[in-house]
Amino acid sequence: MLDLFGQSDEARIGEIATRYAASRSGADGDSERRFRDLLQALPAAIYTTDAEGRITFFNRACIDFAGRTPKIGEMWCVTWKLYLPDGTPLPHDECPMAIALKQNRPVRDVEAVAERPDGSRICFMPYPTPLRDERGRLVGAVNMLVDITARKQAEQRMMLLTSEVDHRANNLLAVAQAMLRLTKADTAEEFQAAFAGRLSALANVQRLFSASRWTGANLKTIVEEELRPYAGRDGERIRIAGDDVHLPPTLAQSIAVALHELATNAAKYGALSTPSGGLDIRWETNGAEPLVLHWSESGGPGVNEPPTRKGFGIGAVDGIIQTLRGRVTRQWRPEGLKCELSFPEIAA
Repeated sequence: MLDLFGQSDEARIGEIATRYAASRSGADGDSERRFRDLLQALPAAIYTTDAEGRITFFNRACIDFAGRTPKIGEMWCVTWKLYLPDGTPLPHDECPMAIALKQNRPVRDVEAVAERPDGSRICFMPYPTPLRDERGRLVGAVNMLVDITARKQAEQRMMLLTSEVDHRANNLLAVAQAMLRLTKADTAEEFQAAFAGRLSALANVQRLFSASRWTGANLKTIVEEELRPYAGRDGERIRIAGDDVHLPPTLAQSIAVALHELATNAAKYGALSTPSGGLDIRWETNGAEPLVLHWSESGGPGVNEPPTRKGFGIGAVDGIIQTLRGRVTRQWRPEGLKCELSFPEIAA
């Protein structure tokens, strides 16, 4: 509808008004009938009134638009009830058509809401235009009603998405700032490599958020994405088990960072640092904790005690998980690290 009656609405209404006025002032009844047939064929809701505002004609599209069959002689409007965009009731004698007739001028660039008898509502833009005879006297008006409901809904969705993106961007910035503050390294090169890897983990999960329209990400996909570089050719080095769980953005982001750090440490010092090493990851979504993720390394260098240096991979991950009221437990076993991440709730 908006494509057909777009920026040239006013010009088209003016053409309709001119032709209709000519047909009413002429003596040829066939001319008026042909013009009314033309209006009936148009997909836009169009109706006319006399100079006092009584409806003199409406096309079939008006019936679909208003959800009712208007009556010839009704005043001002073909619609049942009218409201302003903010929900305030709009009396029919104050509607754009009434203003156009009372002030003898076209009304443009206004919006209104029509309520049908069944309770459904549509947003629309009216284009009331006065009609004058050959001497310039007001003889009536013609109005076209353009349904803009779909456009308004799209605008609302865009506003909600913009708000969500803004919220997520602020959240992402806060996480990045925390990583920057907590990342430890002996040299600038080590710092750059560590921080770049953590940013990459965040970028990966943000891409998943975008694909889901910022509703979150699936746990299995997060795990597979983070561990893909270490899987090997046959993929048997890493075993993943668990039902797919959809995580809200905050939880998904935290788990992605935690998995990245666990994988990085395993590749440097643990099971993934040797060809014979392996990794088991599984998770559960029942019991006392709604989500428990188990990380078990095997076949790597023997580790009998925790590392003496508590870098970002331990301290900051613990902090991020704890902000979600989660818990992190580690066991430094001879066969490799065993870590458990548990969260009291999954919902956003």
